[in-house]
Amino acid sequence: MPEGRYRVLALCSHPVQYLSPIFRRMAQRPELDLTVAYCSLRGAEAGYDPEFGATVKWDMPLLEGFRWVHVPNRGSGGESFFGIWNPGVWKLIREGAFDAMLCFTGYRCATFWIARLAAWRARVAFLFGTDATTLVSRDGKSWKRSAKALFWPWLYRLADQVIVPSTGSQELMASLRIPPERVTLTPYTVDNDWWMEQSAKVDRRAVRAAWGVVDNDVVVLFCAKLQPWKRPLDPLRAFAESKIENAILVYAGEGPLRGEVEAEAKRMGVAERVKFLGFVNQTQLPATYTAADVMVLSSEYDAFAVVVNEAMCCGCPVIASANVGAARDLVAPVAREFVYPCGDIAALSRALQFALSDRQRLRGLVAAARERIRVWSPKENIDGTIQAVRIAVSRMGRAVAGSGSLASAPPSSSAGSKLPE
Repeated sequence: MPEGRYRVLALCSHPVQYLSPIFRRMAQRPELDLTVAYCSLRGAEAGYDPEFGATVKWDMPLLEGFRWVHVPNRGSGGESFFGIWNPGVWKLIREGAFDAMLCFTGYRCATFWIARLAAWRARVAFLFGTDATTLVSRDGKSWKRSAKALFWPWLYRLADQVIVPSTGSQELMASLRIPPERVTLTPYTVDNDWWMEQSAKVDRRAVRAAWGVVDNDVVVLFCAKLQPWKRPLDPLRAFAESKIENAILVYAGEGPLRGEVEAEAKRMGVAERVKFLGFVNQTQLPATYTAADVMVLSSEYDAFAVVVNEAMCCGCPVIASANVGAARDLVAPVAREFVYPCGDIAALSRALQFALSDRQRLRGLVAAARERIRVWSPKENIDGTIQAVRIAVSRMGRAVAGSGSLASAPPSSSAGSKLPE
């Protein structure tokens, strides 16, 4: 095996539309010999998503362009500790002759701890992290914050290198007194090239016409699940308060609050200027972003929110609450006025007025959004990941492993298999 090439196992709970393009690019890098292990195939196979309130199967190739295996799940498949319980991970790690593994399952499932113990026994460098930027949990319960303050410093010291997707997560690790040399930034990205290419193909006028939008109208987009922590009522109330002429508010997403948002739009007298698209699958999203003039993400909890990446790739500037992880790294560099205190309807209304009251300024913001996202790309993510692997393997004090049974295929191959029960 060439010098400096690392045999890496990436362990994932299920195929994710954001990670698959990264894995395809990783498989082409000469520094890596990558295998991806999935604890389930949810997402690649159709299944009910309770947060969307719909059966979801992503209409993107999630399992192509890299070597992968499916490790059978003996757990319930739910959100409990034993929801993801894949005993076969033990044998995969112990016999795989890997140099390092990237664990993306999360520590609240049994498989994470199986993987951690197996990596320790096999002397495989173990890398994991978090996208969190605060100790505050999504449900706001104070006991969880206190528990994290005690548990997380110990937890993240279990990593041979911590990988984090944002500068906010880096600061969180610093607050937990994790030494900075043990933390590597691997920016949370999407497949920028794909989004930009798809956006360039969009007939913007035709998409807007299908929404009932005429040339002089401006479109404000909300693209997220209609869940309480996304605060979908905030954009509606700010939209109504801003009183911007010729403005349309479009909701792309499904969830339990849809009925409440529709009723509130009628109560506020703006229902004729609010459109609901429902669940929008991945291949349809470039047209949705490209047809909008600005997107609002009002979440009270969003560890990063890669919808911000997607929108900016499509030339759609984003207004985000300060609680959105991407606000600091992606939104503020475009316009500081686009980051507002979560729940402050008046501030969000002012941000909308700033964005949409001057068409020439808006064109400048579109260009700034595209420029910012060009340097927050898969290249930076993969470069950071390779650097983190090098540091972790070096810290283990072990030589780079040779090829084994799972590494016989070339790094660019696409192969899938299911490990025996």
